[in-house]
Amino acid sequence: MKNLHLYQLQLTWTGNRGQGTAGYTAYERNHTLSIPGKPAILGSSDPVFRGDPSMHNPEELLLASLASCHMLWYLHLCAENGIVVTDYIDNPSGTMQESDNGSGRFTEVTLRPTVTVKDEKMLEKAKSLHKSANQYCFIANSVNFAVHHEPICKTDG
Repeated sequence: MKNLHLYQLQLTWTGNRGQGTAGYTAYERNHTLSIPGKPAILGSSDPVFRGDPSMHNPEELLLASLASCHMLWYLHLCAENGIVVTDYIDNPSGTMQESDNGSGRFTEVTLRPTVTVKDEKMLEKAKSLHKSANQYCFIANSVNFAVHHEPICKTDG
């Protein structure tokens, strides 16, 4: 093992309407994620689970973590391989399956990055680096479901 990294934050439930959890409908699912020196993230549950649709939910944040981690590794690998990326946009999606007992789990995520590279001769190499980025991605290495990739690589011209 090379290094051990510790990440910390504070999660504060803000959904007490005065009765606490006296009943399933008596409280809001709202909460705040705080990390010193960074803007707070307002969270809730998915609206399907009585959450506030204007706030981020854990499922969206998991999807965002996978997409962000993949992009960061991909850009790193492109820089190391002499590929100049000029634009990167991803439109990922994830599927979560609820269980009969009310729990659930993600069954898959598909990342759909559209990457623009400067040199047309680097298109194939640019596309192939998505596989390597997935192998390095800390978040993808931490989940127990498939992370698929449907990359599109194009040039500026």
